[in-house]
Amino acid sequence: MPTAATTGEIASSGVSRATRREPWLVKHPAEWRQVGIIFVYLGLLAAMFVEERCRNVFFLGAACYFSFLNAVVIHNHLHQGIFQSRRLNMIWRCVLSFGALYPASANIPSHNLVHHHFDDDGQPDWAAPDHVGFRWHLLNLLHFPNVAGPNTFDGVKRWGALHGRGEFRRQYQLESAFAFGVTGALLLVDVWTTLFFIVIPQLWGARGILRINLIQHDRCDTSSEWNHSRNFVGRGFNWIMCNNGYHTIHHNRAGLHWSTLHEAHEREVVPRIDRSLDEPSMVLYLLRTFLFGLKRPTERDVAVSEHVAPLAELASRDVRRAEAEAASA
Repeated sequence: MPTAATTGEIASSGVSRATRREPWLVKHPAEWRQVGIIFVYLGLLAAMFVEERCRNVFFLGAACYFSFLNAVVIHNHLHQGIFQSRRLNMIWRCVLSFGALYPASANIPSHNLVHHHFDDDGQPDWAAPDHVGFRWHLLNLLHFPNVAGPNTFDGVKRWGALHGRGEFRRQYQLESAFAFGVTGALLLVDVWTTLFFIVIPQLWGARGILRINLIQHDRCDTSSEWNHSRNFVGRGFNWIMCNNGYHTIHHNRAGLHWSTLHEAHEREVVPRIDRSLDEPSMVLYLLRTFLFGLKRPTERDVAVSEHVAPLAELASRDVRRAEAEAASA
C-alpha cells in the first residue's frame, strides 16, 4: 500500500509528465501567437468586405499592417511548420497564400535555399539589394519589389521545373488556385470593395516582405560570417514580429525556432557582430536612411567592434556550452 510520500511522488511525477506534454495541435506553444495574427488579419478583411462601416482608412491601414505580418508568418511557417499534422501545414499554406496573393511555397527555393546561401552556389540572390541602384535611396526602397518580385518568381519557376520537383509543383499550383480563386470569387461578388479592401492589403504585405531584403542586407558584408545582416532589436517590435528582427542568428542557425532567437542573438551574435548593425528601432532606421537621407549610404567595410571577445575565448565558451547541453540532454 503506497505511503503518503509515495502518493505525493506519484502525483508530482504525473504533474511533471503533464507539463512535459506536447501542446495541442501546434508544435510549440508560441505558435498560437502566429495563428492569432492570421485570424486577426482575415477578420479585418472579412469585416471590410461585409460591413460598409468598416471600409475606412483605419481598417485598411490595420489590414495592410497585418498583411505584412501574414508574410512574416509565411516565412516562419516555411522554415518550420506550425502544426503537428503535415496535412494541416499544407492547408495552412493555402490560407497564408490567400493573405499574400502569392503561393507560400515559393519561399522554399527563393528564401530557404537561394537567399540563405546568398551567392555561395554561384547563383546570385534573386532579391539582393544590388538589383536597384538609384542614388536617391528612397526610390530604391519603393522600386525594389518591382525588380525582386519578377526575379524571384522567374527563379522559382526554373527551380520548380527541375526533375523531381513534382510534389512542390502540385502544392504550388494548389496554393495559387486557392489564393487567386478565392480573390477572383470575391471580385465577382463586389469588384470595387475587393480591389480596395482585399487586394491592396494582399499586395502590401507581399511587396513589404520583399523590401525587407533591402532593409536587412543593404550595405552589409554578405561574405562575412557575422556582418551579413542588419538586426532590429527592439523587444516590443520583435514580439509582434515573432522575432524576425534578429536576422543574423536566423541566417546562421536557420533551424532555431523563432521564439528562441532573442536569447541566441544575445549569446552568439552580440559578441561578434559590428555594433552598428544592431539597430534599436526599425522606424528610426527607415526615417534616417530613406526619408532624411537623400542618397544611398556608401558601401563600407564593416569593422570589427572593440567589444568583440577574443576568438580563443569565444571558442572555449562554445565548447563549454556544447558540453553543458550534452550533459543536460
